[in-house]
Amino acid sequence: MSTAMPLNRAAANAASDAAEWTLHASGERLLIVELQAKDRVAANRRARDFAARIGAENLPYISDIVPAMTTVGIHYSPSRVPLAAEGQAPYEALVETLNRLLASVAASQSAAARVVEIPVCYGGEHGPDLEDVARACGLSVAEVIELHSGALVDVMMLGFAPGHPYIGMFDEQLSPARRATPRTAVAAGSIGLANRQTVIYPLTLPGGWNLIGRTPLTLFDPAREAPCLVDAGDQIRFVPITPAQFDTLSPTTGVQR
Repeated sequence: MSTAMPLNRAAANAASDAAEWTLHASGERLLIVELQAKDRVAANRRARDFAARIGAENLPYISDIVPAMTTVGIHYSPSRVPLAAEGQAPYEALVETLNRLLASVAASQSAAARVVEIPVCYGGEHGPDLEDVARACGLSVAEVIELHSGALVDVMMLGFAPGHPYIGMFDEQLSPARRATPRTAVAAGSIGLANRQTVIYPLTLPGGWNLIGRTPLTLFDPAREAPCLVDAGDQIRFVPITPAQFDTLSPTTGVQR
């Protein structure tokens, strides 16, 4: 049975976007840390920072650390958690350790991110939903492209499929809902947009995001030294290209073939 812990606030002298957090059990071997901040991007960055911080501790009783959008899952072995006092439960001891580490992370700054440029051919056969998105947002097609390509945005997490990034947050004007009826097959490289976030399909997959463009780059290749082209914590800048450029850009390097 899950047990909620009281809200633990960051130190008073922390940065203005410093996260607050809650800790709660999810079964006997998993603890969930939920990060909050003034915006979703700040909470996401804090979640990644904390996952890195706890990983650097190399605590022998923690078997896995799973950062997500604004949460971190801590898998642990209760029998191996050192207890500070007789009668203390392993969960309580772990909470004390995590609160201490969270307090140190809350006042820290994220490391400089790697910036990755992703070429995108917007609209046409590569972005069949672009005009619908423009209408739904009350914008012109050119304005949608400008807002989407003009922002430097975070890879907030990978999920759903190998190498599948969730990227955000975009301008509030780019907030179309997902499609009412998902497609059964979306081509690899397709750029989806919904609710101020973008995804890039690494493989041909089903999906319900609005397709506004496509990149010729290969997002996931298990034969590469780094199979995923981007990783959580990277920052993305989308670069508009023409259909002719799409046909001639290398899927590996993004340069003219």
